[in-house]
Amino acid sequence: MTTIRFALLCSFTLIAGTPTDKPSAQFPRPVHLSISMDATATAALADQNLQRAMELADSAFTHYFTGDGMAMARYYDPYTGVRSEEKGSVWMYTAAIEATNALLHALEIQGAYGKPRLYEIHGKRYRDRLARLYENLGYYRGTFELTSFTQTREWSVYGVHRAPTKGGAKVAGKENVYDDQQWLVRELLHSYQLTGEPKYLEEAEYLTAYILDGWDCTLDASGKEHGGIPWGPGYTTKHACSNGPIVSPLVWLHEHYAGSDDEITRRYITPDGSRKATTMKKADYYLRFAESVYAWQKAHLLRTDGVYDDFLGGCRDCGIRYEKVDGVPYRAHTPLHDPVGPPYSYNSGSPLSGAVDLYRVTGKREYLDDVKQLADDSFQYFAKRSNQLPDYYEFEVKGFNNWFNGVLLRAYLEAHPVYEGVGRYIQPFQQNLDYGYTHFRHKGILPPDLLGGWGEDRRVEGMFAFTFAAEYALLSAYVLEKE
Repeated sequence: MTTIRFALLCSFTLIAGTPTDKPSAQFPRPVHLSISMDATATAALADQNLQRAMELADSAFTHYFTGDGMAMARYYDPYTGVRSEEKGSVWMYTAAIEATNALLHALEIQGAYGKPRLYEIHGKRYRDRLARLYENLGYYRGTFELTSFTQTREWSVYGVHRAPTKGGAKVAGKENVYDDQQWLVRELLHSYQLTGEPKYLEEAEYLTAYILDGWDCTLDASGKEHGGIPWGPGYTTKHACSNGPIVSPLVWLHEHYAGSDDEITRRYITPDGSRKATTMKKADYYLRFAESVYAWQKAHLLRTDGVYDDFLGGCRDCGIRYEKVDGVPYRAHTPLHDPVGPPYSYNSGSPLSGAVDLYRVTGKREYLDDVKQLADDSFQYFAKRSNQLPDYYEFEVKGFNNWFNGVLLRAYLEAHPVYEGVGRYIQPFQQNLDYGYTHFRHKGILPPDLLGGWGEDRRVEGMFAFTFAAEYALLSAYVLEKE
């Protein structure tokens, strides 16, 4: 069976004749972005990025995690040394898995470019850390029964909050959301590619089945599926974050099963409302859903300024509805009418990654056009010339935006092989990390505002600490691969 292939964790296969157009001339050009480096300078920057990534990740594990169960504190203040009693959600915990995956990948890339020593020194401890993170992910796991659009069955998935015991988390209704499962699927597939552990692939496919069970396959008056995945089984609004992040993993699963006869059950609804099931090849099933989810989000949430709104809402009655067919209850469609903002950077980052992957496997020009347009529009919308430092661009850092921005960076990195112009959008992330690291690092922790430094409240979200480490690791691989 073929190995999962995807951007940033292996060589990117370019389609012959792929154009690498530059952004239009009227687009504001960031400063200091056209510096070309020789091989020595490139290797030095890659090494520096990797060393900083390891330092930040190791510091974060020291400060945020406690006990054999690896409980993750949500906040830590590096000046007082106090970590919060509040534990990080499963989404925040996944940021630690993401950073570990990114480090393992960067170490592998160093080895591929002639420096295997770092992987020999550090590879095992990061693989062991990854295994421990997944083992203790069980504190977020629970089991419940769900009536969806096509069936009623029991699922064991990951709840928002950590439980005192493994497997004991509350997951029914609003206690779990589909986007949390999607971020985990992405990292599970990364981990499978990095380690070859079948259990990571198996868990990724199980959670993918749960996510796609949430797809609204009810039919409209013309017989077309309404489409879209609600935020969670306890919600009716359909969010960018519960649709966009699954597109790339679906493409990776399609690639994994390409050429295989492995089959999967597809559930659907007929015009008379009957629920049916058929079997089809996994490769076809996963690609079909990848394109369908991407098309739904683009049709319903893409704004006129080129970025994505937060969710589709506007329901008159937002309660979950049920209908009976032949005496059997199923979830029914809830009409939604209005896209709701504001835009967040990750909600444009995930469809950008999806477009890159869909272009790679289909060769359809529309996806490449989307890559270039969304890359340009997202940077123009989310990056602003800094008032603090005129030679820099800054991104919103309030709320959870530091992690959101990390998703956008990952998308830019993935887009670079098919759109060289995106390089000018990557460089500000490197500059900002370097500025924050050089001027404000304290006990291995960076402030949320990389350009402005520490504020009055010096608590840092744990997921931000891991995000900065992951970004440095991704940039380490990027500067080697792009040359």
